[in-house]
Amino acid sequence: MFNHARNTRCPTRALLPAVFFLLFCLATAGAFAADAKPRRLLIVGQGPDGHPPTTHEFMPGAKVLAELLKPFPEIQTTIANADEPWPEGPKLIDAADGIAMFVTQGAQWMQDDPARRAALKRLAARGGAVIALHWSVGAKDAKYIQGQLDLLGGTRGGEQRKYQKLEVELKRADPKHPILSGLGDFKVFDEFYYALDRSPGITPLFTANIDGHDETVAWSWDRPDGGRAFGFVALHFHSNWQLPAYRRFVVQGVLWSLKLPVPAGGVNVDIDSKKLQLDGVLPPPAGSEKVKNTKKVKAEKPAK
Repeated sequence: MFNHARNTRCPTRALLPAVFFLLFCLATAGAFAADAKPRRLLIVGQGPDGHPPTTHEFMPGAKVLAELLKPFPEIQTTIANADEPWPEGPKLIDAADGIAMFVTQGAQWMQDDPARRAALKRLAARGGAVIALHWSVGAKDAKYIQGQLDLLGGTRGGEQRKYQKLEVELKRADPKHPILSGLGDFKVFDEFYYALDRSPGITPLFTANIDGHDETVAWSWDRPDGGRAFGFVALHFHSNWQLPAYRRFVVQGVLWSLKLPVPAGGVNVDIDSKKLQLDGVLPPPAGSEKVKNTKKVKAEKPAK
């Protein structure tokens, strides 16, 4: 008489390796799917703020940025005009994984509406990206300094805020940073804010020598809340979108802020020149006209 229990393998035990393998595959696929889910970027711009045509073209600039991001299926962009009132703003922010601001007095814009301020704090708390270009960095009133520092890492406000329009060499402060992939030092004519207030731990990306000092004009920040921030004080002139180095720098700043990889050699930022036009005309290069340098904002001048 044979002992069948001794000579027959347990079916359940035999299936265990296959079950574990299947569970592993499902978990891996789920993680891949979650990682493959597009990052939702809200790009906010505003209408004219009193500056001369071809400067502070924030809505056209927002559209240029969205166009540059089209080749990246991992990014889903939404463009919004954030002129006041902007009641739908908090809902749009809550639906986003990051925000790129191209607005006037960005530090004030972030904080004046309590609902908007709360939504931005929620975005940061869940590890979202905060990106600010040109006048999105700072405000006239110093009371907005700390609120923007908490989310962006750099700002300017009060009577100490300064700016200059000048041709200057932008020098890489951290050449190995992913945002600077495929970029070198280069000269450009633009309006730069400087003497910034800065949070501890930010990483300067580009510096410019202004008044004999190397001033931080662009930075990245791994925030303590787990999110990332990117600031660039230039892009006063819409024509500077014509510079491949500017386009690459801003696009790579967005990728990094959304925790997406940046190619080692830098991204391709080719674009149809028609997308850079204003009312069907390509603006002349910045610096082609004489521009008076101003070191400090004067009360009688347009708000910077």
